[in-house]
Amino acid sequence: MQSSSGSTSTIDTRHVPVLLQEVLEVLNIQENDTVVDGTLGGGGHAVRFAQKLGPGGHLVGFDVDSAAVARAREHLRGTQAQVSLIHDNFRNISAKLSEYRIDGIDKAFFDLGWSSDQLEVSGRGFSFNRDEPLKMTLSDSGDESVLTAYDIVNTWQEENIADILYGWGGEHFSRRIAREIVKKRSDEDIESTKQLADIVAHAVPAPYRFGKTNPATKTFQALRIAVNDELGALKDVLKALPTVTKKDAVVAFLTFHSLEDKLVKESFRTWAQEGIGEVLTKKPITPSRSEVGQNPRSRSAKLRALKFTHDAKTHT
Repeated sequence: MQSSSGSTSTIDTRHVPVLLQEVLEVLNIQENDTVVDGTLGGGGHAVRFAQKLGPGGHLVGFDVDSAAVARAREHLRGTQAQVSLIHDNFRNISAKLSEYRIDGIDKAFFDLGWSSDQLEVSGRGFSFNRDEPLKMTLSDSGDESVLTAYDIVNTWQEENIADILYGWGGEHFSRRIAREIVKKRSDEDIESTKQLADIVAHAVPAPYRFGKTNPATKTFQALRIAVNDELGALKDVLKALPTVTKKDAVVAFLTFHSLEDKLVKESFRTWAQEGIGEVLTKKPITPSRSEVGQNPRSRSAKLRALKFTHDAKTHT
């Protein structure tokens, strides 16, 4: 069966949820809670959240990828709790909770990583391991005005490309790569992930080209962040959370990038200093060696959690 994104199935998933037991422990979901899963992805976390909820509970799930929403809907069939699945970015949490007449949440979880379904079978060019169109957008609306990786590498100025590769990917050879991109696109448009990966490999020094990780890793990461405005979305939801949470609500973030983790850490510190929150994870929780061995993509994961000590109505 084909999904709306052209992948193999909207129901099957290859994604393995990261730090699942640790997430459940920090959230401590009660049967009548209203729980937000900000990134449904493969549905692994959402299903376990639903299992903790009773008939009086409410699971609210967000995802900008319609295939993820479809997978979650199928996996959550028969759930006791009320389920609301929203095809939208979690950055719009305030507006959507109001639209659904949800008056405050008790628990919220945001997995900021990319699911295996998106990386491996979405058909949108997220991974250099597959030769796919150079899109990298989570949106499957078909709107031609949506920014894509194709737009960035074929139309942006060399300096701007280098800046995002360094700033959001930590790519030390950003200027060399940007220069090579601009050179190659003068001959023909860069349309596929293979073209881009080959350009990156040609631009970097040989030792880097044949290192432990693919030399295109940081370039692809930076482009995914830029295309989907991931840091902007994170800032928006962090700004909104104090206004949509109930007293003693717990929020948890699973990050995979230092910039994301820094934003979460700083927000938690600010809320604690303002007296509206209590940090539950003095240090981030990270995967065990065993989990990393079974799921290598979990290696950079960091889990942070905070409990709001004031009701949203008192600190809007």
